Amino acid sequence: MSKPLEGVRVIDMSHVIAGPLASLYLAQLGAEVIKIEPLQGEVMRASKASGEEGDTPAGFAALNAGKRSFATDIRTPEGAELVRSLARTADVFIENFRPGVVAKYGLDYASIRAVRPDIVYCSISGYGQEGEWSRRGAYDHVMQALTGMMMMQGDGADTPPMKVGFPVIDVAVGMLGALSIVASLHRRARDGEGQHIDASMVQASLMLMYPNASSFLSNRVEPQRVGNRGYTGSPTADTYRCADGWLATAANTPAQFRKLTAVVGLEELCNDAEALDLDAFNAPGGGFVVARKLAYVQQCFREAFAARSAGEMEERLNAVGVPAARVRKLGEFLDEVETTGDRIGMQPVTFPQGSIKVRTPGIGFRCRFDGGPSEVGAPSLASDNMALLSELGMADDGNRPLCDARATR
Repeated sequence: MSKPLEGVRVIDMSHVIAGPLASLYLAQLGAEVIKIEPLQGEVMRASKASGEEGDTPAGFAALNAGKRSFATDIRTPEGAELVRSLARTADVFIENFRPGVVAKYGLDYASIRAVRPDIVYCSISGYGQEGEWSRRGAYDHVMQALTGMMMMQGDGADTPPMKVGFPVIDVAVGMLGALSIVASLHRRARDGEGQHIDASMVQASLMLMYPNASSFLSNRVEPQRVGNRGYTGSPTADTYRCADGWLATAANTPAQFRKLTAVVGLEELCNDAEALDLDAFNAPGGGFVVARKLAYVQQCFREAFAARSAGEMEERLNAVGVPAARVRKLGEFLDEVETTGDRIGMQPVTFPQGSIKVRTPGIGFRCRFDGGPSEVGAPSLASDNMALLSELGMADDGNRPLCDARATR
């Protein structure tokens, strides 16, 4: 039996989890996926767990199963042209760089559409393609801090914020990316038109918290904390108590770590062989920062942040390219976005439901199509049974009902 996406070619210029997971779905459904990598390979290739056997890390292998790899340097005109040449033969193009980055190399939607007019182009990012925050870097736990998810973990009002124990938002946006791509391919087959999809970690996080976000937007009911789960990473992929709240940072790479230490006055750590694995830290094209004395490094940064303002640190760190977010509650985040109106490109949807209106954060990704998402409320139980049976030519003849009109869906 053939797979549903056989004959579809995908150019996957993404890295780490979100984009690769989206294209993994496509590959598993039969698409040919060509993974575009830098000449030294993407960062997940260098992120081998301690004690892991084999040349390829299990995490990288799992996310990229069934793909082909094409290594080039897109920063050079020749490398970028190679990718555009591949795109001429493709049906789908995926990228998960910060908005504006790929445009520098002529690999943005407009440039790819110029060589393949009916391309389905999926941009996956942290904050979406529009808004003041769109060019911020993003990691899973930073987005959990921003959107209120981190404040939902833990027991009691006084316990510290805690991230979900796995990269839940990376996974969710990958799934949404795959769903939106498949839908756009269907539309293209019907109408012959391509599509630019804007899928973001912010939108995915709100979909993961969809009932909670809708409850707050409708009735201002904040979710209760139900327990914390931990997840480790770089010593400065962490959450710190500041003078006026909490701050999450994601100085995962050596370059980000150096910028963070410069801001808080801990530059000496970058040369401390007892504190850090300096071979990994100074390796060209290396992976993430590895601590030799994790507790010591963590304590240095805890003390550095303790007297500082979380809000001020959020602004200063993002300004130098270190992903960071002051920890917010879900409702605080939603209010902030609605009040300012220019931080991200969120598109909430309101559904009429009898005498009330139910407000939601939307469908989870920005996909431009005529009419936008439906704003029809939920139907009453079995209200469409007879109409659907009629459309199928299976109307109840009064003697043998073909379905129970009282059945739930």
